Amino acid sequence: MATILYITAHPLDPQSSFSLAVGTEFIEAYREANPTDEVVHLDLYKENIPQFDADVLRGWGKLRSGSSFDQLSDAEKSKVARLEAIVDQYVAADKYVYVSPMWNFSVPPVLKAYTDATSIPGKTFKYTTNGPVGLLSGKKALHIQASGSVYSEGPLAPLEMGYSYLNKVLQFYGIQSIEAIFVEGTASLEQAPAIKEKAIAHAKEVAKRF
Repeated sequence: MATILYITAHPLDPQSSFSLAVGTEFIEAYREANPTDEVVHLDLYKENIPQFDADVLRGWGKLRSGSSFDQLSDAEKSKVARLEAIVDQYVAADKYVYVSPMWNFSVPPVLKAYTDATSIPGKTFKYTTNGPVGLLSGKKALHIQASGSVYSEGPLAPLEMGYSYLNKVLQFYGIQSIEAIFVEGTASLEQAPAIKEKAIAHAKEVAKRF
């Protein structure tokens, strides 16, 4: 049995969001193909994801200097413990499915905060004399991204910093099996329904072998 984290970063519902519509169909097809796997849904808009603020940085600094966890302030304890729980859950999973829209050429702020929370030395990567090394080899990931225009190829490709950002983070973790499903060109109201249906069909096929 494998554990898959289904990580969504959109504040609306599948009826209003192209990325969530495709993601929902993917995860349903995945469950059908892998009935014994555990699917954990993380709606990042409903999760407590501490920012890397003064409490977090001071708390980590105290721990590195030899202070015990009990010597941290209440705010430092709460945030540091929550961040550790987030990354531990992440490391324990076998597969990752990220679902997000492209906003301002990149990912929503909650997804950036989540990648910050999972980018922890000694957990998802480590520093060596030869540079950083990812610790999550053997795992796999998928990113479902929706956008109004086409960014995966063509003249707007240089502006795409959503999937390309997440792809680099995942490779940094040592994950080499990374796929993407792009739901692109949805700003065209006439073509949007067909674009969504095509992406859903693709997602169902990917789900069978993911």
